[in-house]
Amino acid sequence: MKLRVAIIALLGIALTVYLVMYAGIGAVFAAVGAVGWGGFGLLCLYGLGLFIILGGAWYVLLPASPPVSARTFIWARMVRDAASDVLPFSQLGGIVLGARVGILNGVPNALVYASTVVDVTTEMLAQIAYVALGLVILDLRAPATSFAHSLMQGLFIGLVCAIGAAGVFLALQRHGQGLIERLMVRILPSALGRTAAVSVELKAIYRSRSRVAASSVIHFVGWIASAASAWIAFRLIGARVDPASVLAIESVVCATRSAAVFIPHALGVQEAAYVVLSPLFGIGPEIGLAVSLLKRARDLGLGVPTLLVWQAVEGHRARSHPTRA
Repeated sequence: MKLRVAIIALLGIALTVYLVMYAGIGAVFAAVGAVGWGGFGLLCLYGLGLFIILGGAWYVLLPASPPVSARTFIWARMVRDAASDVLPFSQLGGIVLGARVGILNGVPNALVYASTVVDVTTEMLAQIAYVALGLVILDLRAPATSFAHSLMQGLFIGLVCAIGAAGVFLALQRHGQGLIERLMVRILPSALGRTAAVSVELKAIYRSRSRVAASSVIHFVGWIASAASAWIAFRLIGARVDPASVLAIESVVCATRSAAVFIPHALGVQEAAYVVLSPLFGIGPEIGLAVSLLKRARDLGLGVPTLLVWQAVEGHRARSHPTRA
């Protein structure tokens, strides 16, 4: 498994290098350099602000008197994303680490796991709405070519599949607890109590439709805000592009990354999406590649310090409470 992941990652890196060479290595890095350290710092600062939105979308799912403050969930979301962006984990590995942060800060296990599942669900629903909005803009703004038409058809099919998958995921959460509990009895009987407790918390969260709706809306705002981050990057480079066009590009890049979930960090896939999409809106492929590289650098610039702080906190906790480590 590790060898296969390493091979896929290397192929993604090779594709990225090829795309940079194809677009012109000098042009790509000149565009990156145009941002400067001040511009890069602005992108990182903006990225930190996004975690307030993401943490808030998770926090609103909790009961009226949550056991911890919103800061815990903002930090948990930072660790979740840092693990997914930096470490050789799947997104599931980052989700597990984010839940662990909540548990270690005093949130009951069942509540953390249940709220994590619902948070992932509301983020998925918001992402579907975000991608749908981007496809509408793409259909209105992209040139009427056979390539653009084929691209729209493929993206529409993918969107329909995503809606179906989200429906199945929701149905399993709402009505599949009994099946899950029966499977847990067979596989790991000692885990039944924890599974039942998570099911109770899931039902309690879903009974409050206003909380679920609020989380979905906040996540949608977060997706729009992430597109604004890319627009800032385009403007710092010097590209003249309107926010709606950037939203279309970013939503399709987002959909492409989700489809490439089994490729570590969507290496090469994200870059290919920018190369294909940017010219549809009159932007050179080297500019799109530069934005992609800036986003990856920003993720590392935020993710590495986050993981170092998290590791220091975990180490201190382990030394102070060895039985809880």
